[in-house]
Amino acid sequence: MKPTSANDGSRPGGADARAVPVVLDGGDRRCVQLLIELSRLVADLPPGSVVHLIATDPAAPLDLPAWCHLTGQHYLGPLPGTDRPTYALRVRADAAPTHPQAPWRLTGPDPGGSGA
Repeated sequence: MKPTSANDGSRPGGADARAVPVVLDGGDRRCVQLLIELSRLVADLPPGSVVHLIATDPAAPLDLPAWCHLTGQHYLGPLPGTDRPTYALRVRADAAPTHPQAPWRLTGPDPGGSGA
C-alpha cells in the first residue's frame, strides 16, 4: 500500500515537507510486514519528516517503540482521538539502517566483529 501525506498526497519541498505527516495505513497487517514497509518508507524521507502509522496489530504498541529504539528513529507515541490505533515517529538523519527483509536486524559492520 502506498503511503500518503495528510494533504493531497504530494510532499512539498523545503521545511514545509516535514510539517505534513506521511501516513502509512497498515490496516490489519502484522507488525513484521508493517516494519518492513515502514523501514522502506523512512529510508526515502528527509530527516525531520513525521510518519503516522495506522496499525491494528496488538503488537504495534510494543514493536514500534522497540524498532525506533533499535534504529534511532524518534518515537513520538500514540496519537489520541483517532478512529484506528495510530502511532507517530520522526525520521532522524543519524538512524541506523536495517536489513530490507528483516528490519529488526541492523545492517553494517557486525558489532561482535565476526563479520557474519
